Amino acid sequence: MTQETTSHRPETSARPSGSETPPTELSTVQLVERLTQQVSALVRTEISEGLEEVKGKSSRFSTGIGVSGAGALLLLFGFGTLIAAAVLGLSNAVQPWLAALIVGGVLVLGGAVFAAVGRSQAKKAMPPVPENTAHSVNEDIAAVRRSVQ
Repeated sequence: MTQETTSHRPETSARPSGSETPPTELSTVQLVERLTQQVSALVRTEISEGLEEVKGKSSRFSTGIGVSGAGALLLLFGFGTLIAAAVLGLSNAVQPWLAALIVGGVLVLGGAVFAAVGRSQAKKAMPPVPENTAHSVNEDIAAVRRSVQ
């Protein structure tokens, strides 16, 4: 269950769009004002995308924890059944314990599978750092540095 985030960035290029005045016709104060607006919009967008990415990762992490919990519960039931099988086997030394042993083995195997799946889900969600947004911010910084030089 992967979630792709799409970027909804404001246009930050120096090209005029629509009714905007070209940068060459603006005063320094107007240029600084436009830069402030664009940087503010960019920062808000980056923060929003980072929050969405962290929410998605935390959701996958909680799913992994839930599945691991189910696996641990099945393991507990499996061990309980194996103990009951041992008791039945010692007390009867005939076929009822064999059935309990088979059921216990199946529960333990099922629990192990659930625990492995849950562990895998939890590992996929770590670390809960917004990697896509961090990459995007680094690209923005590089673009600003190129345009300043």
